[in-house]
Amino acid sequence: MGPTASGKTDLAIGLRKRFPVEIISVDSALVYQEMDIGTAKPTAEELVLAPHRLIDILDPSEAYSAADFRADALREMEDIVAKGRIPLLVGGTMLYFKALLDGLSPLPSADPVIRAKIEQEAKEMGWQALHDELCNIDPVAGARIHPNDPQRLSRALEVFRISGKTLTELTETKGEPLPYEVHQFAIAPKERGELHRRIELRFQKMLEAGFEAEVRKLYDRGDLNSDMPSIRCVGYRQMWDYLAGSCSLDDAVYRGVCATRQLAKRQITWLRSWEDLTWLDSDDAGLSLQTVTKCLT
Repeated sequence: MGPTASGKTDLAIGLRKRFPVEIISVDSALVYQEMDIGTAKPTAEELVLAPHRLIDILDPSEAYSAADFRADALREMEDIVAKGRIPLLVGGTMLYFKALLDGLSPLPSADPVIRAKIEQEAKEMGWQALHDELCNIDPVAGARIHPNDPQRLSRALEVFRISGKTLTELTETKGEPLPYEVHQFAIAPKERGELHRRIELRFQKMLEAGFEAEVRKLYDRGDLNSDMPSIRCVGYRQMWDYLAGSCSLDDAVYRGVCATRQLAKRQITWLRSWEDLTWLDSDDAGLSLQTVTKCLT
């Protein structure tokens, strides 16, 4: 596990060379086809060295939930173990890791009427007002969910209005745990400034690799919009706004870098509260590889 731009893929490839592992991607953006540059998807050369499961499995028009991921990941893990190999789960979508490790909590099904009412309230008052409401009823979820994340914000309010219980209260009830022995590692630079430098450098490389053209191709399809989970991915939403004419390219890049920093901050916040976690240093790849090796041998 680890924040974006922390070196997870490089470490996973190193482990693949040393151990009989099969990699499973734990990333809510990598599941989408035609979204390669902005998601920092492993290159074709990297995938030859270390094939990844659960990438490129959906069209950007489709939605994918934590429940979908858990079902898919368990199926892939069972297949890998049956072959006498080790599942290596790699990614930064902490909600997916939590769903896999702890099982799924009994949350109520979506209610279209309540969801429509929440969306109407957002149009009238703004998502910030609804985020303030969430912070009052569920401070834990309010601290974790960003005001600019309407999907998760709407769902948290919907759950409370349907059940009378907060999202945090309901998710404390765990489902069926993962039926495997688990070793958990998190990788990140020791200094936050180094992580910010990595994020800015990677965003610049994405632009040089044709990120704008990649998003324009999605934009020109005509069947996608900015409210879809795929287009809400960090970087894509900002570039989409530029293509829609609502901001300049420089502003889109600036906002994209800022959004990526915010994502990394949220990922680190999740990890700091994670139990039974061994931390690795992004700045010392050799030591990180040695640490994991010691735990697995």
